[in-house]
Order: sequence, then structure tokens, then C-alpha cells
Amino acid sequence: MDTVRNTYKINDNSDLGDVHISDDVLAVISAMAALEVDGVIGMAGNITSEIVEKLGVKKLAKGVRVDVAENSVMIDVAIVLRMNENIIRISKKVQEKIKTTVENMTGLEVANVNVNISNVLSK
Repeated sequence: MDTVRNTYKINDNSDLGDVHISDDVLAVISAMAALEVDGVIGMAGNITSEIVEKLGVKKLAKGVRVDVAENSVMIDVAIVLRMNENIIRISKKVQEKIKTTVENMTGLEVANVNVNISNVLSK
């Protein structure tokens, strides 16, 4: 049985055709952006940047939920932080990084980014 994937039109002003993006792509973009923030060592489910290099980016979507309504994106991410990091400061940076990255790459407006700290590890 095929998995149902939600896709969204992000460009319909082209003479050559439309451009669509799926929930999975938005989730991977969000996860990769979160992992770029210093202090974030992984996504929920023990997916770290080192493991992603070996397994591929598809596994990144495990710690991300994306909802799109009328070209507005709502994103929930579950991250793992490095021990002794300021949770509020890093969460704010993760929110800003994801919002900026998704908006710049897709043209969709990010309404909110909810950050859930799933674990803290010494690494």
C-alpha cells in the first residue's frame, strides 16, 4: 500500500508548470536547519548529524511534524540538546533558523515553530 503524502503548490506563476513540495521535504529542511544550531546534537529518536550522514536525510523527518494551511506552515520539532546549554537561548535560535530556512527555500510563510526538548546528553 502506498503512503499518502501531502504536497503543496509553492509556485503557480510559471509558464513551464507548477512546483509542489511535500510534508517530508519540509520536515527534512526543518530538521537540517535545527541541527545547524550550536548546542543541538540530534533530533528525537537519537538521530544525530553523524548518523544522518550514514543513513540519509529521510530519517531526519522522525523528529518533525509539519502542518500546512493556506500557504502557512506550522512546525513542531523534537530536539536533543548538549548538556549545560541554555535551553531558552537555543530553542529561540532553532525557531529563528527553521523559520528563515523554510521561508527562504520554499516561499511559504512559517506561522510558528514549536520546539520540544526530548533529551539532554553530554557529548
